[in-house]
Amino acid sequence: MNLHTRRLALSGLVGILSAAVAVGAGELVASLVRPVASPVIAIGNRLITLTPEPVKLWAIREFGTDDKRVLLTGIYLAVAVLAVLIGVAAVRRLALGLFGVAVLGAVGCYCALTANGHQGTDVVPSVFGTLAGMTALTALVRAVTGTGSVTGTGTGAGLDAATRPATLVANRRQFLRGGVGAAAFAVIGGFGGRALQRTRYNASAARAAIRLPEPVSSAGAVANSAAANEAAFDLGKSGVPFLTPAAKFYRIDTALSVPQVDPDTWQLRIHGLVDRELTLSYADLLARPLVERWVTLACVSNEVGGSLISTAKFRGVLLADVLREAGVRPGADQLLAVSADGMTIGSPTAVVMDGRDAMLAVGMNGAPLPTEHGFPVRMVVPGLYGYVSACKWIVDLEATTFAAHQAYWVRGGWAARGPVLLSSRIDRPTSSGFVAVGSQVPVAGVAWDQHVGVSRVEVQVDGGAWQQAVLAPVPSTDTWRQWVYLWTPTSRGAHRLRVRAFDAGGRPQSEAVARPFPAGATGLHEVTVRAR
Repeated sequence: MNLHTRRLALSGLVGILSAAVAVGAGELVASLVRPVASPVIAIGNRLITLTPEPVKLWAIREFGTDDKRVLLTGIYLAVAVLAVLIGVAAVRRLALGLFGVAVLGAVGCYCALTANGHQGTDVVPSVFGTLAGMTALTALVRAVTGTGSVTGTGTGAGLDAATRPATLVANRRQFLRGGVGAAAFAVIGGFGGRALQRTRYNASAARAAIRLPEPVSSAGAVANSAAANEAAFDLGKSGVPFLTPAAKFYRIDTALSVPQVDPDTWQLRIHGLVDRELTLSYADLLARPLVERWVTLACVSNEVGGSLISTAKFRGVLLADVLREAGVRPGADQLLAVSADGMTIGSPTAVVMDGRDAMLAVGMNGAPLPTEHGFPVRMVVPGLYGYVSACKWIVDLEATTFAAHQAYWVRGGWAARGPVLLSSRIDRPTSSGFVAVGSQVPVAGVAWDQHVGVSRVEVQVDGGAWQQAVLAPVPSTDTWRQWVYLWTPTSRGAHRLRVRAFDAGGRPQSEAVARPFPAGATGLHEVTVRAR
């Protein structure tokens, strides 16, 4: 490696160390402001709002619930690349490098002040991070070039690479001290800042101390096996369990930093086109009669056969009762919910008020809501996709109109009302799996049409006649329905299995293939298995 190449590598290292110091300082200061003010989180939140809907759909389809981790990784990589370029420019002329850091800092400040739910103080970590990065860059560049000023009056400063003295580092001891110090600060500031954020802004202790009141109306037990042929197969083994554990419940939202809301200070304001504005505390909700219901929630981004759907037992206050108390006026056709992180979700008022078990949920699967799923309070509306109903960390509910306000996802082109579409999927056997010729193979899965219900499920093998599956019992029409069909493969080779469901009125699900945008995916799910 010649001197020029080594100098480029060293210049890149200078940029990386400086950027790491900036990030570490930003994380450390964010622990004194709030986690969402972290420059990286602020940039990520702003990128989410600026990303076109097709790109968001692609990310959800490709990465599912790992989409946030992928986004943050991408931001760190982009910062690293820019840092290398800044380092190379700074070693040639420090003023250029400082300008580059200032530009990145300005981007962080802009994002902090324009992200959903921002506060004025959110800019502070980006400002301090920028200053720390500029300080580190200056010290490291001076050690490399031997210069003592920004304007380039010292040894090697401002010289073209061809005329600069043929040394790699003008002051090696100073550079080593500065480099080690920068790396140590970056590690301590970055990881220490994140640790402090988790310590200072953590609702786990408050959640653990809560004992939810017993519901006045219970969801009841759910059989986890088929109604017939129980000895031959068990849906809990052949398909998916009826209940989704909280740790496996799908999560699609835009919160890169999960809001940590103190239930003691939480309030929900209900206002707008109402006769009486209400402000409810967490204690107010727990003092009201609670109901418990099994509800299946689904994401509109779910592809045919996708996994962005889960079922849980939610406990909460019936939302319609609260709205009647507030006196929602006839002209209010939308309920605009606002999350603690600034997310807006609009629900059709008529749907919430039509008698279904829409609720302000405080519990999930017998425990207080997990933080990731909306603690202390979230909305749950059976029969609507989550983007128009399931507002997590809810703090504001305005009775308004669809004409007056567009919620976050609707501004991106998604349908305003979002009723769940009838659908079904095969969970067992999996695609490209193997089965034994002559054996009895349970083909199993789930079908759903929340608040309408599923009356029949049929399975087709290799384009033949549709065969009726056995359905498991369900507590209500607001949940998915497990099903099983016993199939005996008689020949070796590939076999194509398809499934279709029928709603409570006997109408079949649509076979027309449509992608999720803008109102939900349609089409029949199929898998191909090999018999041997």
